[in-house]
Amino acid sequence: MSESKTSIFKKNFDFYIFSNIHVALAAFCLTKITLLEVGISDNTAPFFVFLATLISYNMIRLMRLNSIKSWFNNWFVTHQKHILILLLLAFLPLLYLLFQIRLKPLLVLFPFALFTLLYTFPVSKFSLREKPGVKLFLIALSWAGITVFFPLVQNFMQLRDVDFITFLQRFLFVFAITIPFDIRDLQYDKESMKTIPQQIGIQNSKRLAIILIVLFFILEFFKTSDLQSIIIVFLISVLSILLIYKMIIKRSKYYTSFFIEALPIVWLLLYVVLTRIIHIRT
Repeated sequence: MSESKTSIFKKNFDFYIFSNIHVALAAFCLTKITLLEVGISDNTAPFFVFLATLISYNMIRLMRLNSIKSWFNNWFVTHQKHILILLLLAFLPLLYLLFQIRLKPLLVLFPFALFTLLYTFPVSKFSLREKPGVKLFLIALSWAGITVFFPLVQNFMQLRDVDFITFLQRFLFVFAITIPFDIRDLQYDKESMKTIPQQIGIQNSKRLAIILIVLFFILEFFKTSDLQSIIIVFLISVLSILLIYKMIIKRSKYYTSFFIEALPIVWLLLYVVLTRIIHIRT
């Protein structure tokens, strides 16, 4: 590949990662996995989550540019116009999908969206950001609710005990794979944030993340006896543990922003591929 083509590829790749398209795709995949596990092929909820994640993450970063890490701040300022165009392109289909969403699932979304807003934008003297360890808890809680409860309720599903197990699994999974981001940001985060790596150190943070992934896998046995589902969750658990174990503070920003963030995408691909293989064999 020539130098010019490499440069163009890197610019496009950086835009894909840092404009939050990648993280929005991860949110889409987790939402889609929830529906596929209960035999629903709907795409309205997954695409709504994709667009909402894309817009909300970029809006938050645009409104909090001064507090973004220095290297990322420079990139975001340079590409502000492109981000605004992306937001405009995403807003119109989101508006269309909004009218396809029923009131009840929107009410399900509300508390999880509120948690995110309270964390991002302090109200008066009350700031969730100042509460020790609350960052990852709120991220995991919001992602679990949005990617599990929301799509199920949107598709007229009555929440069952097994759905709450899925919610807990999703909470543990997101919490675990978000810990490496705090390890990455350890050199930038203020001590007042009291993140998990600041409180217990890098190695203990990685151990905690691995324990959470193991619990995530064990819960699958309480949810199903289907061998295919157990194999898929086992494979994504092993991959997650390997990536967490290899995480160090000086890792490239792509290690977390691309590879770890890609775990939900790999999870969906595993689900689709294994399902197709089994279908062909039978």
